[in-house]
Amino acid sequence: MVKKKEEKPKKKETAAKKPRKAKKKKTTKAVVARGKRKECVARATIKEGKGIVRLNKMNVDAIPNNYVKEIITEPLHYIGAEATQVDISVNVRGGGSMGQAQAARVAIANALVKYFEDKKLREKFIAIDRSLVIEDIRRVEAKKFRGPKARARYQKSYR
Repeated sequence: MVKKKEEKPKKKETAAKKPRKAKKKKTTKAVVARGKRKECVARATIKEGKGIVRLNKMNVDAIPNNYVKEIITEPLHYIGAEATQVDISVNVRGGGSMGQAQAARVAIANALVKYFEDKKLREKFIAIDRSLVIEDIRRVEAKKFRGPKARARYQKSYR
């Protein structure tokens, strides 16, 4: 006797399936730029928003030192009303507070130039202050042997 394979009952065919609507992805333009000063490295991310500026996830308005706050937000003063159209988030690491502020300033200025894709804005920044968009290449000189610092030498005593 040859056994026949049992056939599985076929599923009921339903009406034609409706195609699912594809979810529209919100394409928000985001730009990332880098700025350096001494040992500090800052990365600024700019996207559409309400004009909020954050430094290491902290609102810039919460920084107690007004001079540091002014350095960080300096590029925003020069672009005017367009500053209220973007949210800026800056992550900084390394160095001291002034070095971090200056690195953030360079990163924000470069990110604004990239975001608005405007060469005139870059030229305007350079005309105002060249260090807004061009990083300072100076670094700390390495310490040498026979001395406490890079150039200083230990004093000699002959008595």
